[in-house]
Amino acid sequence: MNFPIVLNHRKNKFSVKLGGIVIAILFFFNLGMAQHTHLKVLKAYSIKSTGGWDYIAIHDATQRLFVSHGIQVNVLNAVSGDSIGIIPNTIGVHGVAFVNALNKGYTSNGRLNNVYVFNLNTLKVEDSIATGKNPDAIFYNEITKKIYTCNGRSKDISVIDPFTNTVIATIPVGGKPETAVSDEKGNLYVNIEDKSEIVLIDGATNQVMHHWSIAPAEEPTGLVYDAATHTLFAGCGNKMMAVVDARNGIVKKMVPIGAGCDGVAFDKTWRQVYASNGQDGMLSIVSADTYAVLNTIPTMKTARTIAVSEKTHHIFLPAAAIDHKSVPGKRPAMLPGSFRVLLVGQE
Repeated sequence: MNFPIVLNHRKNKFSVKLGGIVIAILFFFNLGMAQHTHLKVLKAYSIKSTGGWDYIAIHDATQRLFVSHGIQVNVLNAVSGDSIGIIPNTIGVHGVAFVNALNKGYTSNGRLNNVYVFNLNTLKVEDSIATGKNPDAIFYNEITKKIYTCNGRSKDISVIDPFTNTVIATIPVGGKPETAVSDEKGNLYVNIEDKSEIVLIDGATNQVMHHWSIAPAEEPTGLVYDAATHTLFAGCGNKMMAVVDARNGIVKKMVPIGAGCDGVAFDKTWRQVYASNGQDGMLSIVSADTYAVLNTIPTMKTARTIAVSEKTHHIFLPAAAIDHKSVPGKRPAMLPGSFRVLLVGQE
């Protein structure tokens, strides 16, 4: 009669201990996650050259920052902020992509309607490739082994073979492509800024498969893909982040962010999505799992584009001080000599 009672007692003790362990694990896990949201601007790397800017890219293996800046790309040490060099004559440069296996980098030069190919070690330009009109965002697809440029004025995508440095296909997308990302199969997802939609492209055939509306979100700019959950996060111009199921285009949630978002970055390890909101001068931190806004970090007005290092978890945002004497109704001028890259990290 007592035997089962003893067993139940031991079982209950084991359950209590196990429950305590689970609670402790969850507590420390949540504590760790909470610590990742306590971020602030730690440093500012000054860049004295003049001109506007667009995307910033980090080469994690060498911890080099590539900052598109008017007619050149400034290359900085991501840890110290020291200048390493420049890639000159990249008129209207928007973005930079890397093909590590070939030791090549690529710049999208909007006003030249081309892409420069440069050596990752020496930064010397070795080739140029004609693209569609006004190549904007540029990225390398690890699955297809191709480079893609989003051409704003010709409303298409140029597909570049990095082994031959030639355009092998042009994909019309029916609107202004702003940013593109790929999934684990090599398919492409492209933000169409003037249509408020995401286009799905078959990476093998270079054919458009779907046009997905993301309304009520408008003017999608930054875009990231979470392979773990097959989810897209699109930062949009009307202070929203659209969370989209990459398998069917269904909008799962609209997350409130700040004004002037022109970039989104994803820290896969920390499971956090960042939206850089240049008009408000703040950074939105969104959970990749719950889609909740975890925190809002003050940055600087004009800090609208972004890159994150998977190695250090540091966030980088180009910005400049606004000249308050600018003419009303026109694009605000920047104060000369105020251009910088903000480094955001844990306190």
